[in-house]
Amino acid sequence: MANALYSLYKQKLLNPGTLGTSSGDAIDLADDTIKVALVDTGTYTYSAAHEFYTSISSAVIGTPQTLGTKTVANGVFDAADSTFTAVSGASVEALVIYKDTTVAGTSSLIAFIDVVASGLPVTPNGGNITITWHASGIFAL
Repeated sequence: MANALYSLYKQKLLNPGTLGTSSGDAIDLADDTIKVALVDTGTYTYSAAHEFYTSISSAVIGTPQTLGTKTVANGVFDAADSTFTAVSGASVEALVIYKDTTVAGTSSLIAFIDVVASGLPVTPNGGNITITWHASGIFAL
């Protein structure tokens, strides 16, 4: 699998009114709480049809981290590198970026990432895991 934006996230960008209120509200990458989760692909398989955090929650390893120093410029989304502290559990092969609404059933999935500058795959050993995003940004439209 290669990095991908979730199809329903793209739909919300292009025509937010078509998905109805059950699909959550608009997503503002610069101002909303955007988190990244470590994901075990032995438990989760990417699907373009997945829309909310509930689709990935059983495969999340450790505690998702809030992205800091977010920027959106010239169609590129970027943020500071992410550090997960004291992580233990199954191996991590991917990341999922999502808008956190504090309710799993309305927290919209944004991107599935299994190729980053450094940090993946990794087997947690109780220590910190740092994800270094590509210098050119996390993703571009």
